[in-house]
Amino acid sequence: MSSAQPITQDRPAHSQFSQEARLRLAEHVVSVKARKGLSWKQLAEGTGLAVEFVTTALLGQHCLPPEAAARVGERLDLGEDDIRLLQSIPLRGSPASVPSDPTIYRFYEIVQVYGPTLKALIHEEFGDGIMSAINFRLKLDKVPDPEGGERVVITLDGKYLPARPF
Repeated sequence: MSSAQPITQDRPAHSQFSQEARLRLAEHVVSVKARKGLSWKQLAEGTGLAVEFVTTALLGQHCLPPEAAARVGERLDLGEDDIRLLQSIPLRGSPASVPSDPTIYRFYEIVQVYGPTLKALIHEEFGDGIMSAINFRLKLDKVPDPEGGERVVITLDGKYLPARPF
């Protein structure tokens, strides 16, 4: 394991004010992952975390707990500073422009088409409020399509947070 100092009470978490450092690290991670022939699943093994969460963290959108950061860092031959950066709280989100990557654009399109429906159904079923993206789980599965080929099944599981007057 790496000698990176874990975040503790006497070693607080740090928050990023820019996406640049995490984006550079994400590019490095993807490059090393490809060079070593590793899968996201292999990188997540032994962390105690879901592959979806670890992948999101390695792509710069979540922070990893110290033990998970050290384990992944060891597999990717990351230095102490990079392992510490994986533990920092990132500036989350994507650029404000419409995504051009076809896979990411499809999610944008889904939200554009089905977002108002999901909002209406959530409000009808739960009341005025939102689905949390913090208290949240994501799962991706590949299942056979009865018509041939395969289907992508994505489960978005977020806690309902009611709006509260003040």
